[in-house]
Amino acid sequence: MPRGLLIVNPYASRVTDDVVERVACELGDVEVRETERRGHGAELAREASGGFAAIYVLSGDGGFNEVLNGSDGRTPLGFLPGGGASVLARALGLPADPVAAARRLRDARERRISLGRANGRRFGFAAGVGLDAELVRRVDALGRTREGGRAGNAAFARIALALLARRHFRLDPVLEVVGHGRAAFALVANADPYTYAGPLPVHVAPLARFELGLDVVAPRGIRARRIPRYLAYAVRGRGQERARDIVYVHDADRVEVVCDHPLPLQADGEDLGDVEQVVFEAERDAVTVLHGA
Repeated sequence: MPRGLLIVNPYASRVTDDVVERVACELGDVEVRETERRGHGAELAREASGGFAAIYVLSGDGGFNEVLNGSDGRTPLGFLPGGGASVLARALGLPADPVAAARRLRDARERRISLGRANGRRFGFAAGVGLDAELVRRVDALGRTREGGRAGNAAFARIALALLARRHFRLDPVLEVVGHGRAAFALVANADPYTYAGPLPVHVAPLARFELGLDVVAPRGIRARRIPRYLAYAVRGRGQERARDIVYVHDADRVEVVCDHPLPLQADGEDLGDVEQVVFEAERDAVTVLHGA
């Protein structure tokens, strides 16, 4: 039996036959299996658990999320950036080029990390209810590019601006972070950075770490005059935890959010539908991941 299993999402924007071949060559003794439908990555990971020394995933964050949800937590996982963002792989310190990342993982070290859960669904780096989940949904509605990728950062920025403008750059509280107060939306981080804007890391929750519990960042309300301050927080990576107009919860095991009406929920950039209540839980010491020396 091959030493490793390479799970490939052939529809990820940066995945080609040539890239798959070069990645497999760098990894060495691996069996290659392609995903064929939504949720197939979780099935392949579940079937492979215990049968391989390592499982590698060449995909974007959606495929990474599926494999995390099928993982037994013991078989080491290596994430190779095959999507446009591939936040999880980058947050683990891997190069943005999948072949270079495979080369780095060839002599990788193991690291135990925590995961988050949103109503039971695992996520690797971030989840959210409200505004950011609505942006994910609206970008998904644009469809895929000719190369097969999701619309990029420019589309996210354009849609975010249009959405805020439609609401006159005002977002009032629409949910309750139970025990902490009301907010306009809630972002939940398992690591820092929360995401990337191209090469720029976005530090929504600067205290979050893969080895800790969950951090929750929830603005109590949005007004036009506050937006530059929030953007400055995200770029600098500090200040959110002390801001009076932001609910900040650090290293939590469990946080409950109750919505005034159904709101969109996302996990690792995957639309999970509308919810009226979300329980975010930390699954500490959940999985073993590979990262370059």
